[in-house]
Amino acid sequence: MSRQFTKEFKEEAVRYYLEHKDLGLAVCANNLGTSRTALSAWVKKAKENKGEVPTRGSGNYQSDEAKENARLRKELRDTQDALEILKKAISILGN
Repeated sequence: MSRQFTKEFKEEAVRYYLEHKDLGLAVCANNLGTSRTALSAWVKKAKENKGEVPTRGSGNYQSDEAKENARLRKELRDTQDALEILKKAISILGN
């Protein structure tokens, strides 16, 4: 599973690379704890989007409320799944 980086981390990583180009992409990526490929993609996206690195997933919410709503919906789904499993287990053990 790939690591998830926040939008802020990606933008700081791009800024770090641009300030330390003399080190090279691979060394900067290693210093940041990410892959050269990921850093390269972030730099490319930042150049295309005036310094911003667009993200998907948790970094794409319109507001903190939208992010919290998504987290709560996921938590509710997980709880409902656990409840269904428990109901099935009870019906199996009850017979």
